[in-house]
Amino acid sequence: YENPWTIPNMLSMTRIGLAPVLGYLIIEEDFNIALGVFALAGLTDLVSCKGTPPFCSPSKSQLDGFIARNWASQKSALGSALDPLADKILISILYVSLTYADLIPVPLTYMIISRDVMLIAAVFYVRYRTLPTPRTLSKYFNPCYATARLKPTFISKVNTAVQLILVAASLAAPVFNYADSIYLQILWCFTAFTTAASAYSYYHYGRKTVQVIKGR
Repeated sequence: YENPWTIPNMLSMTRIGLAPVLGYLIIEEDFNIALGVFALAGLTDLVSCKGTPPFCSPSKSQLDGFIARNWASQKSALGSALDPLADKILISILYVSLTYADLIPVPLTYMIISRDVMLIAAVFYVRYRTLPTPRTLSKYFNPCYATARLKPTFISKVNTAVQLILVAASLAAPVFNYADSIYLQILWCFTAFTTAASAYSYYHYGRKTVQVIKGR
C-alpha cells in the first residue's frame, strides 16, 4: 500500500493531460503552437539520470525517474506503469492526429497503436493476476494498492525514443517545409522496425518484465 500522489506520477499525468491538447492543435494545423506544447510535454520527461531499474537506468533519461531515484518517498510501483502508459497515450494521440494531417502514413500508425493496445491489455491482465484474493473492483482500481512493478525492455525504451523523435520531426516538417524529405521516410521505416522489435522483445521475455511485489 503506497502513496500515489508523487511528483513523478503527477508529471506523467501532465503528459496525459497535454495529449488531447496536442491532438487538437495538430488537427487544426496549428503546428507552430503544437511544436511548443510538445516541447513542454518533453520537459516532464527529459533530464539525465543514473540508477537501477525499474525506476531509473543509464539508458533512461527522465525527470520522473530522476526524482524517484533520488527521493525514496517519491518511488512507487504505480509510477512504473503510469510512466510508460503516459508515453503510450501521448504517442497514440499524436500519431492518429499526425496521420489525419497526412504527415505520418496510416500503416505505421496502425502498427504502433496495435502494439500499444496489446501491451496495455497485458498490463490489465498482470494487475488482475497479481492481485491477492479476494479480488474486488475497488481493490483492482485502487492506485494505492501496489501489486507489481513493470520493467520495460531496452529495445522498448529505444522504440519510445524513436517514436517521439519521429513525432518531433513530423511536427516540424510543415513549419520548416520538409514534409517530402527522404530522411523523414527513412525515419518511418526505422520506427516500424523498432516497434516490431519491441513487440517481439515483450513476447520473448514475457514474465521477466514483471516484478511481483510480495506482501510483508
